Amino acid sequence: MTSQFLERLQAGEVLVADGATGTNLQAAGLKPGASPEEWVFDHPERIVNLHRSFVEAGSDIILTDTFGGTYLRLKDSKYADRAAELNRQAVTLAREAASARAGVMVGGSLGPIGLLLEPFGPLKVGEAMTAFADQAQALADGGADLLVIETHFALDEAKAAVEAARRVTSLPVVISFSYDRGVRTMMGVSPTQVAWTFKALGVAAIGANCGTTLENMEKIVQEYAAADSSLFVWAKPNAGLPAVDAATGKSVYNVTPEQMGEYARRYVQAGARIVGGCCGSSPAHVAAIARAVRI
Repeated sequence: MTSQFLERLQAGEVLVADGATGTNLQAAGLKPGASPEEWVFDHPERIVNLHRSFVEAGSDIILTDTFGGTYLRLKDSKYADRAAELNRQAVTLAREAASARAGVMVGGSLGPIGLLLEPFGPLKVGEAMTAFADQAQALADGGADLLVIETHFALDEAKAAVEAARRVTSLPVVISFSYDRGVRTMMGVSPTQVAWTFKALGVAAIGANCGTTLENMEKIVQEYAAADSSLFVWAKPNAGLPAVDAATGKSVYNVTPEQMGEYARRYVQAGARIVGGCCGSSPAHVAAIARAVRI
């Protein structure tokens, strides 16, 4: 089966991903601490509206609202017994929004389970692989164009996710780590380690999302490029580090759309081929990114 995602990258195109899910849904009324995934059933129209706003801003790829969509992470949700259905429905909502413009692709989002694997935590590798395989299968069945295994920080869990996805689907896989210690993850993982670990597992792209500053993301992209793994590079930084607004108590991201656009251009110059935004990134940020990289 041909992949539009790979064909467009192989043809030399720079692709624009979407912006934040959680922070934008909170702006739309999601209460802090509530599960964004529940809105797939509770407020589907708000999910579609967010996706559509990114499509209108210029995104080539929009991610499903399934970051916490494994049945293990949904175990305390009111939809704990409907994980597969939730993932399929999330793709349907994204596909509805994607239809507003030709060529927009849907990436199925798979985030960490939220528990460390043995021996560092209680999660068994087999349990993790079953959860990730079930989610990947549901996203593929729903009609996703690719899978984005994102915001990971531990090699063992990320490898389990990739291997599980590979067992159940042939969709292209992006593996994206969160480097929340500058250019290392909280488990000490480097971009070079990610590049060579996941090249051997047959992923389509490696990358980073969330993390710390725009400047650190540039260093990460440079290290990925220097690893010369032949894999495409994905970069989706936060709109800076959040600060707490004294008046409202809410987190505020102070990076402007123009700054995001300028750094997106620098990421492409450093070797990135897919660029977007993570926490705090609005449709305006994505529009600025699209303008900057399509000049």
